[in-house]
Amino acid sequence: MVTRAESHDGPLSSQLRGLGLNVLLWPAVSVAPSSGNSLEQTLARVEDFDWIVFASRHAVTAVIRWLPHLPVGVRVAAIGRATAQVLRHRGFRVDLLPNEANAAALVNAFASQGCAGARILYPASSRALPTIAQGLTQLGAKVSQVEAYRTEPAPLDVNDCRAWIDRKVIGAVTFASPSAVIELERALGPPHFSRLLTQAAVVAIGPTTARALADRGRTAVLAESATLSGLANTTLRLLQTRP
Repeated sequence: MVTRAESHDGPLSSQLRGLGLNVLLWPAVSVAPSSGNSLEQTLARVEDFDWIVFASRHAVTAVIRWLPHLPVGVRVAAIGRATAQVLRHRGFRVDLLPNEANAAALVNAFASQGCAGARILYPASSRALPTIAQGLTQLGAKVSQVEAYRTEPAPLDVNDCRAWIDRKVIGAVTFASPSAVIELERALGPPHFSRLLTQAAVVAIGPTTARALADRGRTAVLAESATLSGLANTTLRLLQTRP
């Protein structure tokens, strides 16, 4: 089961099918443009910043809408190889890419090279956790966190979802964000959500997503890498070894 915001032929669904797996698409969240113009206004003075930090491909898409070319003096940091790949594909260089795809690793990477006094722009989701902004601020950076896109609940056919859970035929459920965990639990209701996580193997793309599941009493298996390919490959391996 895929819970991330994507269509039937989306990247994770396609990779799972390419591995020979049947896919249920239950997008618990949707991604929408930011409701305000703060990002556009901030990018109009992008030369004021030393760094832009990208934590997702959605942030890249939102920024490139208003900033097709990166000013020479502005450096770029990215979380995760997938985000870095999108940036490079769009012609943006990536100056800082931590070894692990999570916020703490990004903050540690900045700490290693020093960022005191640096002006950092962080275009983020409407639900972004404070880890990046707080961590960089504690290192002495001046962080401007701006909403670049909105992460919202997606409509699900809840009765159909609950029927699948009641049939006990779901082998694995994948989560690519904490928001997907939160919104799927809200949509299904705690009893069916708990039943789903008890019956199926649970795979999380990274530690932040796994933490959201741990808060709900479920230990997830971390993807072999914090990418959609890693999520797909780990799901296949778990299904091959499940009794």
